Amino acid sequence: MPGGEERVLKRRIASINNTKKITRAMELIAATRVVKAQQRAAAARPYAEQLTGVIEDLAAGGAAIDHPLLRQPESVNKVGFVLITSDRGLAGPYNSAVIRACEREVNAVRADGGDYELVLIGKKAEGYFSFRNYRIRETFQGISDTPTYENARDVAEVVNDLFHNQGVDQVELVYTQFVSLGVQRPTVRRFLPLEPAEVIASEGGGQAEALAQYEFEPSPEGVLADLLPRYVEARLFAALLDSAASEHASRQRAMKAATDNAEELKTKLTRRMNQARQDAITTEIMEIVGGAEALGADTGSAEPSLPQELLAQLEA
Repeated sequence: MPGGEERVLKRRIASINNTKKITRAMELIAATRVVKAQQRAAAARPYAEQLTGVIEDLAAGGAAIDHPLLRQPESVNKVGFVLITSDRGLAGPYNSAVIRACEREVNAVRADGGDYELVLIGKKAEGYFSFRNYRIRETFQGISDTPTYENARDVAEVVNDLFHNQGVDQVELVYTQFVSLGVQRPTVRRFLPLEPAEVIASEGGGQAEALAQYEFEPSPEGVLADLLPRYVEARLFAALLDSAASEHASRQRAMKAATDNAEELKTKLTRRMNQARQDAITTEIMEIVGGAEALGADTGSAEPSLPQELLAQLEA
């Protein structure tokens, strides 16, 4: 049917235009959110640095305690995994990469005869592992986009309970590290037990040489024991902020790629539509010429005449 393909292509082009508007809008929203996520991560960094610096001061002063968060297990038989994903998709490989990294670690533990516990943050992680019948201890939703310190504290309570009361010997943190706008790296890090206080202190920015000017009440050991849970929360909050920035950066790139692909597909379909229009016009001309020739043969005319309108189109 002449013009049938042209109408189909017009509808497809209109649909692609609508999709392009949506992906462009999502790209701009993600670009705004990734900047805000970077600012929130920068705002939270001084607290973590100061906390680590105080631990440095205490460690330099000889404070040493036998805290459960520092106690190294003799053998690792049960491992807990804290996995951070997003609640929404359309973020490229952001979720799939970190989920695969966590699944590899879980399968490695199971292959060695060990047990595992899963603490999942984000709907994507919950959907993936529940569909495959993994055992899930706890899930958190609605916090991956803009995490708060209270969210980190809630997750830390569950993790501490696993470590202290549920027989978990080691906890691994699986999240996406934000390196730059163009690079986000799935990362697996040991979360608990913590490194010895001296190792934590070596990463801080405290003023150990000025320790003699301070007195700690009730004691350096007591202060250190109170600070270690806060240190756990700060590390988890930093991972949540890193993951949020990574999610928005990945979504921005994915939506930009989708917008570019929509524009490219629109160009190809427009060319096909123009070709279809030309083919339809050519077919109509051939039908008219054929009819004119047949009419001329019936009337005995040697040179059948074409309609004036068609002659004008051909001359144009």
